[in-house]
Amino acid sequence: MLSGMAPLTGKTIALTAERRADEFATLLERRGARTVHVPAIHVLPLVDDSDLREKTEGIIANPPELVVISTGIGFRGWLDAAETWDSRDALLNALGNSRIIARGPKARGAIRGAGLREVWSPTTEASQEVADHLESEGIAGVDVAVQLHGTITEWEPTIHLSDALERLGADVRAIPVYRWIRPLDQQPLIDLLAKVLNHEVDAVTFTSAPAVASLLSTAKDNGLLDDFLAALRGPVAAICVGPVTSAPLDALDVPTRMPERARLGSLAKYVVDVLNCE
Repeated sequence: MLSGMAPLTGKTIALTAERRADEFATLLERRGARTVHVPAIHVLPLVDDSDLREKTEGIIANPPELVVISTGIGFRGWLDAAETWDSRDALLNALGNSRIIARGPKARGAIRGAGLREVWSPTTEASQEVADHLESEGIAGVDVAVQLHGTITEWEPTIHLSDALERLGADVRAIPVYRWIRPLDQQPLIDLLAKVLNHEVDAVTFTSAPAVASLLSTAKDNGLLDDFLAALRGPVAAICVGPVTSAPLDALDVPTRMPERARLGSLAKYVVDVLNCE
């Protein structure tokens, strides 16, 4: 790299996130990168969902002993939905009477941002660690509300936390706040796969396991899975925000890389490190 040149000059980075992609792209472009943004998933909030409203009213009327918040976006979406029903303050008051577990740093940040406090959070952001912790604590007969975190696919080596806690004997109230879907128009993802297969990008970045799963599904549907995995095992770096995000690729023996802190700023700096452009 020439003296004075931005560290990512000449590099092309693919972004698969839907949320905060513009912010992430700006962080990379300031370092000289060219970015290609193709959202791999679309998150659908359930603001008008009658089941969510009914379960929210049940929590307000009878707060559970324990609440597990799985995702930051899900918790904020739940509060936003409650706001439309004039129930946000009542929901926060009810949750304040419960013990709260955050599944990871994003969930923890959303909880604290709402003025609440978690009693425990795992180090790995994994649902299995939450289940193991609660099993060791003793969860049989405990009234637990679990904010679900969308759809789990064939690619994600994880557990359905609400089902796992039910098997441990808990009385579980599952709270479906949102779900994610693959883009209806698959062509942009197919075009992105072509760029990866042709080594036209230096790295593909992922900030959620569903985004990884979506791109894997598109590759499989179009007969490109083996070539896609080969590219990620070769010249194209797969850079993930954290271990939960990387899990689908780890299970397929794809080398993945991640920063120590699961933050966009840390991820942008880490891209520089991975591409040896400092």
